[in-house]
Amino acid sequence: ERGLSLPETSGFEAIKGRGVKASVDGRTVHVGGPRLLEMLELEPAQSLQDFAELAGNKGQTVTYLVEDSQVAAAFALADLLRPESKQAVDRLHELGFQVAMLTGDSEDVAQAVAEELGIDTYFAEVLPEHKDHKVRQLQEQGYRVAMVGDGINDAPALVRADVGIAIGSGTDVAVESAGIILVKNNPLDVVKVIDLSRASYRKMIQNLGWAAGYNVFALPLAAGILAPVGILLSPAVGALLMSLSTVIVALNAQLLRRLDLAG
Repeated sequence: ERGLSLPETSGFEAIKGRGVKASVDGRTVHVGGPRLLEMLELEPAQSLQDFAELAGNKGQTVTYLVEDSQVAAAFALADLLRPESKQAVDRLHELGFQVAMLTGDSEDVAQAVAEELGIDTYFAEVLPEHKDHKVRQLQEQGYRVAMVGDGINDAPALVRADVGIAIGSGTDVAVESAGIILVKNNPLDVVKVIDLSRASYRKMIQNLGWAAGYNVFALPLAAGILAPVGILLSPAVGALLMSLSTVIVALNAQLLRRLDLAG
């Protein structure tokens, strides 16, 4: 609409965990966060440092523009937190879970987000290849870890976690690495997965208890334990009672369909 033309760009390169690089009109341009400046051994001007500190206090991520080895500009970016995120964290706490966050953002940004959402623990400035190391550390401390992720960098952590949960709209690699896939991009669905899992486990225990108790009673009866008093079961009746046990177990399992996960 403004009639602007894009400059000629070539040599685009993604620098894992740090930013991107390209040649724009013959100039070398980098875009990335503080880790990019560390890699390039550059220090921004004091005005940009003050800007970055102010943005960090607001929970915003700072991205730098580097042109020909000079820090030319800085931008403050922020993700809008979904209201469902806070609700999901609160529900997980009610269920007795501790919530941790793995992020590549700076310490200030991670702390601001964690405080706003009520997250128990956060790990900031985590490189993509180190996410699975953090999961392993938690496991070594005795925790059973469920990991939720959607990016290609989350795949190793999803595999290492005791339970890997991928967002269906995420990358194919993340989806293939997870044991559970959420169709919708809604944090509350993680709570629903836990509710459904617990309900399924309770049903399994109920069915095992019923089947064991039924067989303890029915098998001796079918074997003729009451024959001395003149009570015998015909093969047809025995087969019917055995089938009845299976039907009851199946019907009890079908009650899971009535489970209310709306909350």
